[in-house]
Amino acid sequence: MQFEPSNELPGSATLAAGAAHVAQFYIPAAASLQERRPRTLKHGDTFALFDHNGDALGVLGSPEGLFHFDTRHLSYLRLTIDGARPMLLSSTLRDDNASLTCDLTNPDLFDEDGRLWLEHDLIHLRRSRFLWNGACYERLSVRNYDDVSRSVRVDIAFDADFADLFEVRGTRRLRRGTVHTPDVAGATVTLSYTGLDEVRRETRLAFDPAPAELGGGSASFNLTLEPSCSQVLRMEIRCEAMQPEPVEPQSFLSALLQSRRELRRATRRAASITTSNELFNEMARRSVSDLYMLLTNTEYGPYPYAGIPWFSTVFGRDALITALQTLWLDPEIARGVLQYLAAMQAKTVDPQADAEPGKILHEMRHGEMARLGEVPFGLYYGSVDATPLFVLLAGAYLRRTGDVETMRTLWPHIRAALDWINDYGDRDGDLFVEYGRQSPEGLINQGWKDSRDSVFHEDGQLAPGPIALAEVQAYTYGAWQAAASISAALGDHESAAVYAARADMLREAFDARFYDAALGTYVLALDGEKRPCRVRASNAGHALFTGIALPERAPSVVAALMDSNAFCGWGVRTVCTDAARFNPMSYHNGSVWPHDNALIAAGMARYGYHPEASRIFEGLFAAASYIELRRLPELFCGFSRQRSQGPTFYPVACSPQAWAAAAPLLLLQACLGLDFDTREPAITFESPSLPPFLDEVVFRNLAVGEGSADVAVRRSGERVVVDVLNRQGPIRTITRN
Repeated sequence: MQFEPSNELPGSATLAAGAAHVAQFYIPAAASLQERRPRTLKHGDTFALFDHNGDALGVLGSPEGLFHFDTRHLSYLRLTIDGARPMLLSSTLRDDNASLTCDLTNPDLFDEDGRLWLEHDLIHLRRSRFLWNGACYERLSVRNYDDVSRSVRVDIAFDADFADLFEVRGTRRLRRGTVHTPDVAGATVTLSYTGLDEVRRETRLAFDPAPAELGGGSASFNLTLEPSCSQVLRMEIRCEAMQPEPVEPQSFLSALLQSRRELRRATRRAASITTSNELFNEMARRSVSDLYMLLTNTEYGPYPYAGIPWFSTVFGRDALITALQTLWLDPEIARGVLQYLAAMQAKTVDPQADAEPGKILHEMRHGEMARLGEVPFGLYYGSVDATPLFVLLAGAYLRRTGDVETMRTLWPHIRAALDWINDYGDRDGDLFVEYGRQSPEGLINQGWKDSRDSVFHEDGQLAPGPIALAEVQAYTYGAWQAAASISAALGDHESAAVYAARADMLREAFDARFYDAALGTYVLALDGEKRPCRVRASNAGHALFTGIALPERAPSVVAALMDSNAFCGWGVRTVCTDAARFNPMSYHNGSVWPHDNALIAAGMARYGYHPEASRIFEGLFAAASYIELRRLPELFCGFSRQRSQGPTFYPVACSPQAWAAAAPLLLLQACLGLDFDTREPAITFESPSLPPFLDEVVFRNLAVGEGSADVAVRRSGERVVVDVLNRQGPIRTITRN
């Protein structure tokens, strides 16, 4: 990602007018998300984080609240019963992430003279909440379990700071817009703010039934509850700004039914997974649920937003890798990503946006600060790898689906991306793609490890640019190969031969310049003077993923990645423990990233190193078993695994994060060698193996061409066997051992 969480202030960069001088997009570690472990909801361009009680208490550094188009529309929400905060009984997200349920009860309540008038655990409060079309819907049921009638007062306090997401993250602004006086009318309160961008943003809270008292920051209800009776209160919190058109209000039940219906439609097209290990089933269900929660329907198709809370928006690199990881499960995600990014492809040179013709989007933001240029991410192209990944994904999508017509539509964009690789990416004509920002506001490092100190030499000195990263050359190799296969499918065999030759030339050059025999692996990068950054890093594993690594290099590369300096037991660290800048608590210099490990494991399996791929799979599975909801976060710390202890969490990691959620799905595919042949059509298993914690995997609705099949993969002694349980249409299964 483009932000740099750290306790050590990096070199500062100056934001545009209106923002304070701070380190480049730095995240102050004032509060740990792991400490709060907020509950997360998302729909479309709206997401919310609440504590376990369902409140948002505005703790310093906390992102709790309701966000819409990168603005916090509700920053404070607190429920009390007779002035006291209810006690938590349980707080549960549905397995599909569709809604949050918080069960609460009253504490001991005393009158002004200190006499106990209501013992604890007699009044039950159940908060049911979900998001739909820019609004948060809540149903509060209050039930009396006492044997006498009880009168209680329920208060809901609220506020909206309308802070830009970058403000919430810690960026201080010298000026802000105008917060207006709340407008109270009937059972509705409207909070509003007009930003310096002259956009009026509103939060409308509507209550049913009408409160006994309603002000600009609170609503009060006086409830008289007979024994075993309940009353229901409803609240709608609607965000109004940046909407293409007004959304009609809906009842709680109507909105709930529509949201569930949409979620079922989206997940119905995907394959499903059941295994012999119930713990892994929980992990897989959560992964799929997180993935579909992060999907946002656009006019171009479904698009996975990168993660919550910091990255709930369009990111190019993240979506492309997520689509690659889930291509076997649901190829429609890849199609949506390709079509969206094609539509947003840069057409001109714009140094402020790091844009050049043919380049693929890095990030898009809609908040006030982006609109004003206080941060450069309104429409920003500062990633070096998104463009080759775009072409690579297009080729993988064609292989998975045989959808030549979509390729024909995308071909002008693919050609433009290839031209960018030649004309702008390869700055000096040495076949390697390099990066260097075009303006002082742009990102310093533009690979996936984009912290300001993530590319360095063996002595710890930061590498000067332009920088050619190892994994970017691997993606570019995959892009040239993909271009060859797409050209052939479109009937242009002459261009296909040119692209294939280009891939071969890059592979030869990469081996000559990046492989370091003394390190036993590929160097991290070449700096601006073409000096190798002789650091053993996880980047080398991506060379296995795309196949740019020569077969004779694979044994030493795999050994380096699985050495105890690199593999901590949970996964492969981003850099080895002997690196000059190693820090297991850093963002990119010693931590463990699930998506990184999934790509590495898939690369190992590609070269036949199935036991090593299984070790990585087992490490991440074991880590998830210690994590609430079995949800893999964006990253965790790279401390060595200790017996009977879980992993060490990273304080401000996003959770859920799309490419982390998709990591177990790619790991499973890699171990089983699962692939598809649209010509047969057939489902293929290449040298399938099962990790030690799985004896059986059952896939349902594996689709290829016009057919689909349910398939069981089982351990049988030392072998793995594949059985077809059900078949729809002309489809075969092929196992190659």
